Amino acid sequence: MTEDWQGAWAPMVARVGEDFANGVIRWGADVIEAGAVRRYVEVLEFDCPLHQGADAVAPSTSLASFALPPMWSAGEPPVFTSAARNAEPERSPLKGTRPEGMPPTSAYMATDYEVDYLQPARVGDRLGRRGNRLVRCEPKATKVGRGAFTTWEYEIVNQREEVVARCRFGMYHYAPHAASDAQ
Repeated sequence: MTEDWQGAWAPMVARVGEDFANGVIRWGADVIEAGAVRRYVEVLEFDCPLHQGADAVAPSTSLASFALPPMWSAGEPPVFTSAARNAEPERSPLKGTRPEGMPPTSAYMATDYEVDYLQPARVGDRLGRRGNRLVRCEPKATKVGRGAFTTWEYEIVNQREEVVARCRFGMYHYAPHAASDAQ
């Protein structure tokens, strides 16, 4: 990253408030199925009657999983393209947004995640993720490197496009310090 690494983030700071998904909905891989809800609560030994039966309510903590698009589909190239230890997937809906104008970085980490649950999702619902609005971009040098803390917001909607949950998550995209610089 250049000496003016903070200035390199100015275009992203100027885009705070922009929806990088233009309100498009990316639908989850499958509808919510009773068996998937049962398996989800089974490992937790969570015996709440709300989560049982053909019209079960999906646990709120499962919504992000049901709204996640498929990692891979038939006919697509492999997700993992390297056999190296700790190799990252080539693509993933979990990697976050890298919009045009974002300075190049080679590392990132999630910093926080919060959700407002607004209504239940039930067996038979199809969930999707709508939007990807940048609500904060703050350049900062840390012990691990130089980059920016970003906060993004999106909605989880059902097949009727009703908002089920509003989610906010933080990321730190950064260029790591050289090993000799790290202290």
